[in-house]
Amino acid sequence: MPRVLLIEDDPSVREGVELGLRRRGHTVRTAPTGEAGLAALGEFRPDLVLLDLMLPGMNGVQVCHRVRETSQLPIIMLTARGDDFDVVIGLEAGADDYIVKPARTEVIEARIRAVLRRIEEPSGGRPGIEFHGELAIDRAGLTVAKAGERLALAPSEMKLLLHLSAAPEQVFSRQQLLEHVWEHSYHGDARLVDACVRRLRNKIEDVPGEPRYIQTLRGFGYRFGPL
Repeated sequence: MPRVLLIEDDPSVREGVELGLRRRGHTVRTAPTGEAGLAALGEFRPDLVLLDLMLPGMNGVQVCHRVRETSQLPIIMLTARGDDFDVVIGLEAGADDYIVKPARTEVIEARIRAVLRRIEEPSGGRPGIEFHGELAIDRAGLTVAKAGERLALAPSEMKLLLHLSAAPEQVFSRQQLLEHVWEHSYHGDARLVDACVRRLRNKIEDVPGEPRYIQTLRGFGYRFGPL
């Protein structure tokens, strides 16, 4: 079972989530502050981080930035209702998904499994390395390189790129992308898609504001190419 690092300052939430995940077989380490969570990363080596957005001292957005400086470890933010502005900032910082508190353990576990599937399952069943302009996409190895230099992509960024590039020039709505990449079938949040597209463009495009690979069709959605 995945090893989960839970960074949460509320003792009742921390204990409830930890107990629920442990009952389902997860190994869980908890930390009450962002600083303690960052210190635990190297020692505990989690498969995923559950990160509270509103932490004392170093907040969740700052922690997310710090993790992304050196790692593409899957991150799911925990947020209270009404934190819409902070959710957007957290997604821009590199979080793969978010969960609104309070949430049942089965919901949290389902999101954990969905995020981890993005880095466990090859996409599209197409062997070998594909070349799209300067991009080299290895679907089996789940790696992407630009002009020969390997790119560090978070799980949501990787799966979004794999999905779009598997059908060049096909337009996908935000809801379609939410269902495939994030596995949000109902009440999906389009901000997840838009934030992920912006992060991905910053990594793969020469000029993010004039995208060559991931293009927007206003009123419809996104497509890959044409190059």
